[in-house]
Formats: sequence, structure tokens, C-alpha cells
Amino acid sequence: MTPTTSDGETVAHRVHPRAFAPSARQESAIEREDAHTAHNYHPLPVVVAEGDGAWVTDVDGRRYLDCLAAYSAINFGHSNPVLLDAARAQLERITLTSRAFHNDQLGPFADELAALAGKDMILPMNTGAEAVESAIKVARAWGYRVKGVPDGAANIIVMAGNFHGRTTTIVSFSDDPDARDGFGPYTPGFRSVPYGDIAALADAVDDDTVAVLLEPIQGEAGIVVPPAGFLPAVRALCDERRVLFIADEIQSGLGRTGATFACDLVGVVPDLYLLGKALGGGIVPVSAVVGDRAVLGVLRPGEHGSTFGGNPLAAAVGRAVVALLATGEPQERARLLGARLHAGLGRLVGHGVLEVRGAGLWAGIDIDPALATGREVCELLLERGVLAKDTHGSTIRLAPPLVIDPADLDWAVEQLEQVLTELRAG
Repeated sequence: MTPTTSDGETVAHRVHPRAFAPSARQESAIEREDAHTAHNYHPLPVVVAEGDGAWVTDVDGRRYLDCLAAYSAINFGHSNPVLLDAARAQLERITLTSRAFHNDQLGPFADELAALAGKDMILPMNTGAEAVESAIKVARAWGYRVKGVPDGAANIIVMAGNFHGRTTTIVSFSDDPDARDGFGPYTPGFRSVPYGDIAALADAVDDDTVAVLLEPIQGEAGIVVPPAGFLPAVRALCDERRVLFIADEIQSGLGRTGATFACDLVGVVPDLYLLGKALGGGIVPVSAVVGDRAVLGVLRPGEHGSTFGGNPLAAAVGRAVVALLATGEPQERARLLGARLHAGLGRLVGHGVLEVRGAGLWAGIDIDPALATGREVCELLLERGVLAKDTHGSTIRLAPPLVIDPADLDWAVEQLEQVLTELRAG
């Protein structure tokens, strides 16, 4: 589908290598934002004003195909009518009580989300990083109270290349210098091993290890898929050594990979799922730790909490998200369209693309660094009406909403192909 302005005029696709100039109106909006917000992001120079399905519209009326979906938070599309209806209905009733009182949405949400995951309980929070931090506390408490690890001795094994958020504890076990450097002193209690290396993981586990924390597919690292047998081997090792398996499915979960969870792709069930992003439908921040009573049941009143965690508005939207996933339709759509996406991207390997990785509607694309950086490619795609995001040099990521039209998906791949062709032509 060719992008158009709000007046229906076709947008000209004039490519200016390594540059994208925002309009005066967008430049003004960007300058105002930069003047009063901390500079902790480097966004592409586009100012979005509206969204519908897989498309967004900027302040000038130009439309773009969203192939990032807010890092998988918009799995069900912008302005999804089912989710908006759920939010509107709850907005007119009550939005926040705090956990000092019960509300009539949290119980059903917990029941339905636990059932979707095949678990007993949930710990509701707001952001993905909060879910990770919560799981760390739960794992340590389980280690001390159930496994019998000496107080203060618990360690957790993590993976090189991981991304679990940017809190001070989480960056303590990150190897991304942008996230980590300059923010010490760092929290102890973590050991990093190469992602996908089961032998290194086995060597790192000792009697005081309480958990292995990993992404079933590493997102920020460039949509890195582990070897086929790695996750099952992790599950077996955790069982053998009495260690919790914590799967961070904040980006990979809730339909993105063509299954409810990426762990489902290899038949693995972790002890704890960490969920976020798409759980709030792109409307409110919602996250959760989901597990069985034998693990989450270690928490006692007062030991952990969140004023907004499990609020009625978040729970109502989360229930609507779970209901969509319970049909299996988003997962099947991601599986089928994902095969289409990866087939199209596969044809670009050797023509400006070095490698394509991923699952479902999620792809990491390594651009030949001799042609351009990932940022430069994303700017050229922006000029053509496609929104994507770079990571780690010359890698770009595609993660469109699961509601994307097949023809639009094909069109996005065509735009990437044309960008690469023009770059190769010099």
C-alpha cells in the first residue's frame, strides 16, 4: 500500500541517502520535546499524531506503516476497537484503588492470565523492568525459604547480550556499555554466560544458584534465536539442579512469534513467565510475573508491591488482551504472516543483507555495514513511509502489529529491497 497524506495525495518516494529532513512543523515539535525532556532516547525524526491498525499518521498528515509496534507493545494494532472499548468502559467506573483494597477486575484478570499461561498465580506490576525486578526478588526469596540457600548468598545466571530493562539492578548484569557504563556501583549476585551455550551454563550453576534468567529469543540483541535444543536443555538442567527457569517473554510473548509464548515453539514451560508490553494493549502499562503457587507463594504481605500494579483499568485492558489471545487467532496470524515475512527477507540475503533471524512476525536483519548503518537504513525507510528501528550498528528490527495486512507486509519488504538496491548502486 502506497503511503498517502490525509488528503489522499500519493507521497513521492524520493530517497536521500543517510538523511531524512523533517518538515518545519515536525522540527518545531521535536525541538520543543528536546528542550524539556531528558535526552535518553535518539528517536527517528517523525512526530506521530494518530494511529489505526498497523498505520500511523504524523502531524503533517503523512501515513507510515509501523513495523516496530512499540517493541511489541502494539501487537494488536493501534486503536484496537476491542481494547479501546474495554478501556472506555472501565474509565467510566473506576481506574485506581491501590492494592490497599480489592477491586472487581484484578481477580478475573489474574484467573484468566494464569489460565492462559497454564500457571496458578500472577504478580501484577506495570512495566517490564518491574516484572524483571520482581522476579529477581521472588527467585531469591524462593532460594532462601525453599531451597535453603544461605542468606545473602543467592546467585542468578543470566545471558550475554541480554536486555531486561534499565534499572540499576538490571544494568548491573548487562554487557551493553550504553546501558551500563557510568551507573555503578553495580548490584552483585549475577553471573553471565554465553547465550545458547549449555555447557557454560552448567559450569556456572552451583549450590547457591536460585535461577536462570533469559530471553527465549533475545530482542535488543538483534532478534537472536538460540540453538534448537538450548531451551529444552536449560529446562532439564534447572530441574536437575533445583534451579528456577525464568523466561523473559516481555517482547517475545503474547503472540509475537506465532505462539502464545516463544517457549511454546520448543515445548518448554518455565517456572516463571515475565510478561509486559502487549499485555497492556498499547493503552496502559501492564506487566506480570506468572508462575505456580510453589514459587510465587513465597511472597508475604508487605514484602513487595506497587500502587498502580493490578489497578482496575490495567486489569480490564489486560483481560481484553487475554481474551484475544485465548482464541488463538493472533498467534496463527503471526505464524502465517511470519512465514511470509521471512520468505521475503530471505530473498534479500546476499543483496545487501548478511543474515535474517527471528520467528513469527519478528525479524532481525543484519545489513552489510559497507552499505550503511542500521540507523541510516531506518531513515531511508522512513522517507519511504516505513517505520523500523535499528540496534547494535547495522542491524534493523521488524516487528509489525499482528493485524498487519499481508499486502502491506509485502510492501514493507519491497521498500527495504529498494533502499538496499539504491545503496548498492551508490
